[in-house]
Amino acid sequence: MTATPGGARRATDPAAPGLAHSAPGHPVSAPCTPVQPVSGPRTPVQPGPVQPGPAQPGRVSRAAGSGARTGALLALVVLLVAGAATGCGGRATTHHKPGTSHEQATGGVGTLLDAQDPTGHRLREVPAEGAPQVQLAARPDSEDGWNLQLTVKNFRFTPDSAGGGALPGGGHAHLELDGRKLARLYGPWFHLPAAQVPEGAHTLTVRLYADDHTAWAVAGKPIEGTAQLTGAAPGQAGHHDHTPPSPLPSPPPSPAPPTEAQADRTIIVTVRDGKVTPAPGRTELRRGERIALHVTSDRADTLHVHGYDEELALPAGQEATLVLTADRTGLFEVETHSSRLVLTQLLVR
Repeated sequence: MTATPGGARRATDPAAPGLAHSAPGHPVSAPCTPVQPVSGPRTPVQPGPVQPGPAQPGRVSRAAGSGARTGALLALVVLLVAGAATGCGGRATTHHKPGTSHEQATGGVGTLLDAQDPTGHRLREVPAEGAPQVQLAARPDSEDGWNLQLTVKNFRFTPDSAGGGALPGGGHAHLELDGRKLARLYGPWFHLPAAQVPEGAHTLTVRLYADDHTAWAVAGKPIEGTAQLTGAAPGQAGHHDHTPPSPLPSPPPSPAPPTEAQADRTIIVTVRDGKVTPAPGRTELRRGERIALHVTSDRADTLHVHGYDEELALPAGQEATLVLTADRTGLFEVETHSSRLVLTQLLVR
């Protein structure tokens, strides 16, 4: 221990109470306190032997208090650094707890509105400056139909994260013909066969969506582009294939409910009055297993399996069944579009 005038111990003494010290090779730094100049006449120090005197408790208390405050500040800095390393080093996830929707879990991107687009998807509004933009052009194909080109700005197609949380300026597009959905697009080009366009004038619409299937919007309106085209009568110009074009296909009949033997796992879910029974949880599957989802909803809705992009119409009061092969590993959520409820999570290993 090194003595100083007044009886106080120096901070280099590891035994000094209340003062911060460190192990060799790990110095502890403390905030520097500027030295205030001393005003007034100086009194010369008379040389002579140092006489031991009584300890001065006031000075020791102030030194100990200052050391304690320094130690507390250093501990706080260590905690902040550790917290930053833990919180910023991990990879972001787009999954969320059962019972909430993707829209609710990713509300920090833009503003989630109660308003919906014409197909029933909620709007995610962003400022006009820097917002995604899209234009649609239709060019006749030399063989059949049209080649559609999407020109986007402030937007990128993200097929690998479809079904996850909304990320700024990312997602996919929906293609509609006179308000009827034709396809989901994950790139700037799409071939539209002439057989899908009836005779007469039509409007093509392409609309941009986030990965969580909310529609990007500005000033309360979905971000979309349109193009006009005219479908020719069968056998006339506009149809370049060598066989008579088939009429617009009618929706395929609903498949018969699969038997238990066709699926490795079966989940039965009921949605009534906005509540899911049984309570949402996780279902673990091995890759390659087939799962049958039996869902009964008291209102018309649409079932969607994120990550697999499988959809199923849910008639009001009737059981609907979706059989899915779990050929992708990860955590995938099954939810409804209109009621925005998570029914279960599929954990595929």
